[in-house]
Amino acid sequence: MEGRVLILAPHGRDAQVIESVLRRDALQCLICSDAATLLSELEAGASTAVLTEEVLAGGLDESLRNYLAQQPAWSDFPFVVLATRQPVRRSARAALSLQELGNLVILERPVNPDTLLSAARSAFRARARQYASRRHLTDIESAKQTVEQLNADLESRIAARTSDLAGANDRLMREIADRERIQSKVVQSQKLEAIGRLTGGIAHDFNNLLHAVSMNLQFIMRLADEKRLADYARRAKESVDRGARLTAQLLSFSRAQSLLPKLHEVNTMVGNLRELIEVSVGSKVQVHMDLCEDEAWALFDGAQLEMALLNMAVNSRDAMPDGGHLTIRTRLVPGNDGVRRVQISVQDTGCGIPEALQSKVFDPFFTTKADGEGTGLGLSQVYGFASQSGGSAEIHSREGEGTTVTLQFAQATPAVQSAPDAAAAPGGAANPARRTEVLVVEDDDAVRRGITEGLRLLNYSVREASDGESGLRELQRRMPDLLMADYLMPGMNGAEFIAAARQLYPEIPVLMATGYADMAEVERLVGVQSVLKKPFDLETLNSAVGSELARWRLRA
Repeated sequence: MEGRVLILAPHGRDAQVIESVLRRDALQCLICSDAATLLSELEAGASTAVLTEEVLAGGLDESLRNYLAQQPAWSDFPFVVLATRQPVRRSARAALSLQELGNLVILERPVNPDTLLSAARSAFRARARQYASRRHLTDIESAKQTVEQLNADLESRIAARTSDLAGANDRLMREIADRERIQSKVVQSQKLEAIGRLTGGIAHDFNNLLHAVSMNLQFIMRLADEKRLADYARRAKESVDRGARLTAQLLSFSRAQSLLPKLHEVNTMVGNLRELIEVSVGSKVQVHMDLCEDEAWALFDGAQLEMALLNMAVNSRDAMPDGGHLTIRTRLVPGNDGVRRVQISVQDTGCGIPEALQSKVFDPFFTTKADGEGTGLGLSQVYGFASQSGGSAEIHSREGEGTTVTLQFAQATPAVQSAPDAAAAPGGAANPARRTEVLVVEDDDAVRRGITEGLRLLNYSVREASDGESGLRELQRRMPDLLMADYLMPGMNGAEFIAAARQLYPEIPVLMATGYADMAEVERLVGVQSVLKKPFDLETLNSAVGSELARWRLRA
């Protein structure tokens, strides 16, 4: 359609003559009957149009004028006009019409056929170049749109990739932060474990020193004739007992053991802890004790309760950096099951805990303190101890007002002291024909001398050994009535020595005397009833030896 030549020559045979000339060059021609047909075919597509001037005599058709005015930028449609020969005067309207056509070639009639054909060819080629420009512009526009689309897609992919990278970076940073926190907790746990081991070792040695001092002071108190000398020894013994309590409380931080539940009077225990709590919380915090009037007996592990109270007191101190009041209360309260409860509460006037966090405070490793300032295990240990003891632990807190942690245990009936039986009498009075023989295996010379002299003072026959190897040699000589061994000794420890001793004598009674031990291993070997914790006095030694001998005699 765009290669056609349109012909508008309404008079005579002009249109057919023009067509015949142009067809000689194989041009595709279409004769239009009027201006409306010409406009319609122009809109359909054509390369040029050949007009006779008579068409323009009345002026350019309005529709054709609008078509020419609205041509796209690439289009300037070419016209070939066959004009009348001068001097015929051209009307003003016809002259204006020629100007409005714009791109035209005027040929005067009569026209040489070659001239007409040449003009038509030139117009055809000019229009062909316009169509080529249109294609180029279309290609350019299409390429531009393609590039814009590609740019948009690329930007979208870049944005998506950037978002993915940002997400991956955020995840990586969170993982790094989590790993750092975990590593920090691991390091803190390792530090605590190392401190616990160091504390345990120091406490063991210190307990041996205290034990030697305590035993010798008891000898002085028993043997001194002068009352003043006995008073001096008694006062020194009281200081040794205080040191022993402090050492036992230190050991509670490093001990690895199952609970050792015993009957305890809570008011007495809490009162004995006051001095240690005051030292732990510092001078800025005022400690108050509000103890119930009645005796409050309960069954639990005393060392674990002491550790729980110390943990809660230290937490309260941290919540009161500028000082405040710490109140420890004991109460007897009714329980839902009809059994009265012994209630122990620790209340502070600190900053409090947000309500949203209160459900998490007993979770392991959860802490409201800054990184590196807490392990998150204190309250979880308190909760675990209370639950394992058949009790409960609760927390109540309000921001800006303070926190109260409450422990509850079932009230117990205090044990009635029974008269010692004959089997537990000093020296084993159940068999007066022979003094009971005890083999003491202890590496510390001062402690060993104190134990052996105490046993002799209690009318026992004593053999002694300084380590596990020499103890086994003594056992091979003959079996004693009771084997008493320390735990930490050079060569083989007490647990290993007891295991070797029971290879020789499976039924031998054993009493473990120790200031520090891996309690799980000791329990597995000798049972919790057979552990005598240093430092101990003569009465405790006599009772432990007598009870162990009686227990084994009943089994026999």
